[in-house]
Amino acid sequence: MQNSPTYTLLEAKNWRDYELIDSGDGLKLERFGKYIFARPESQAMWSRALPQKDWDAAHAVFQPTAEESGGHWDFKKRVDEKWEMTYPLPKVGELKFEVMTTPGRHLGVFPEVAAHWDFMAGLVQKANRPVRVLNLFGYTGLASLAAAAAGAQVTHVDASKKSVGWARENQALSKLSEKPIRWIVEDAIKYMQREEKRGTKYDGIILDPPKFGRGPKGEVWEVYKSLPNLFEICRACLSDNPLFVIATLYAVRASAIHVAQALAEMMKKHNGNMDSGELVTRESSANRLLSQAVYARWSSE
Repeated sequence: MQNSPTYTLLEAKNWRDYELIDSGDGLKLERFGKYIFARPESQAMWSRALPQKDWDAAHAVFQPTAEESGGHWDFKKRVDEKWEMTYPLPKVGELKFEVMTTPGRHLGVFPEVAAHWDFMAGLVQKANRPVRVLNLFGYTGLASLAAAAAGAQVTHVDASKKSVGWARENQALSKLSEKPIRWIVEDAIKYMQREEKRGTKYDGIILDPPKFGRGPKGEVWEVYKSLPNLFEICRACLSDNPLFVIATLYAVRASAIHVAQALAEMMKKHNGNMDSGELVTRESSANRLLSQAVYARWSSE
């Protein structure tokens, strides 16, 4: 039986190399390591707290086009092609990874998701048993590295060969090359359908799907149509004694309540606790909260 879901504004509070400096007027000003960037943020519907001179200090500004996630970087100062950042994972160690300005507006890390890394790594450490973790839509691998660093055996799946290559580079940077991580370039649903047929079981599942995407062979992913089917397949691939399931959704109109209810349906045969809400980042300038995504997560604790 599930306990009633709690609703949480979840912050990643352990960052040193990332900072949300200011936001407003549809933009956010952020520090990634040694560089400062201004990026579009439609939810920043208030006025900026800092004067223009602080915004003018940005090394680059992302100029969007009408196409979703389309646009280009307008560089005001020199920025390295790649640079290194670190994240201190409590009681586990430091993750090291590369970031860069990509043709889209992203840089290779979603800092707000670090709250899930802490949560998951803590559960793996306390489990005192072998734990198998599946990371679907794993991107540049930071959740996979957090789970592996805490002691889990990890399967990382992403449809982008480039992202998986980037993730493997991050593994080497973090000195986790000896940790058991399987790197899979594949469409998430097709991979999970094969895993179900093979009878493969996982103790923890991380779901971080895009709103829309395509697999390596042109498979179409649309979150509202595809996610219910994926939840159903993932349920069949859970072990008899699962540890956690985490689902995070970006850029969608769904409420965290809806994600929690879908996840509760998936986990109805297992006793545990459900937590749902928003991943938020707190400004250093005005102490305001900026909502980045909605999430739901189940744990056996």
